[in-house]
Amino acid sequence: MSRLRVTHTTAFRYAGPVTASYNEARMIPVSEPGQRVLASSLDVTPLSWRHDFVDYWGTAVSAFEITHPHERLVITARSTVELDPAASGAPGAGWDVVHGQRTRDLYGELLGATTTTTVPAAVVDLASGCLPGADPAAAAEAICRVVRAELEYVPGVTTVHTPASEAWESRTGVCQDMAHLTLGALRAVGIPARYVSGYLYPRTGGELGQTVVGESHAWIEWWAGRWTGFDPTNRVYAGDRHVVLARGREYNDVAPLRGIYAGTAAEQLDVKVQITREA
Repeated sequence: MSRLRVTHTTAFRYAGPVTASYNEARMIPVSEPGQRVLASSLDVTPLSWRHDFVDYWGTAVSAFEITHPHERLVITARSTVELDPAASGAPGAGWDVVHGQRTRDLYGELLGATTTTTVPAAVVDLASGCLPGADPAAAAEAICRVVRAELEYVPGVTTVHTPASEAWESRTGVCQDMAHLTLGALRAVGIPARYVSGYLYPRTGGELGQTVVGESHAWIEWWAGRWTGFDPTNRVYAGDRHVVLARGREYNDVAPLRGIYAGTAAEQLDVKVQITREA
């Protein structure tokens, strides 16, 4: 078990007064098996109105607005979370269950391709090659690894909305590209899979009490009788360094912050994630 304290600050500075701003933030974790939220808060400055709710995918969402002129907007999310070690890759359900009608009824939305997660035939062939002789859980891990092996981690060449097919064509990308590609590959062979966004503590066995620069991160979960988290970028099962914020079909379902505003374009955007290991 580990205990992590996360502070995520997003600050906008505008070139002139913004008359109104309407936003949704997905920056607060929820308690679930393997993750216990000990404390959490979301501070918005300035603020006129706020409403908190849980969305369709089970993510904590804060909708807020500012209805008076402002030249700066700061959103600070703080949370302290206890995390269990990574679950093993032990076999779960067989192919008869994973490909069964009940699974399609329950997880149909997580089996279909989207514009972002649609993968080319070459990726489908790679995924199909991992199936013979493997149970669904072993096949899912193999698919994640074989797709990841084809990509080079290169920041700055894609955006969060880059289709998986483009990342595959260039064979480069970052965590969200690797997540989108593996999602498309898993779904193409009938394994339900979902996109996960959150934070990654960047060190293994970091010093207690030391605050380090963290990062927002993306990984995936597949269903083979139970949900299992896997981080394709780092080729590891998600565990006590991964803080879950949101889940969905793709990045568009889990964006940490989205909104619209009326006024002058942002002059500066500063995002900072700091993580302290407390246990």
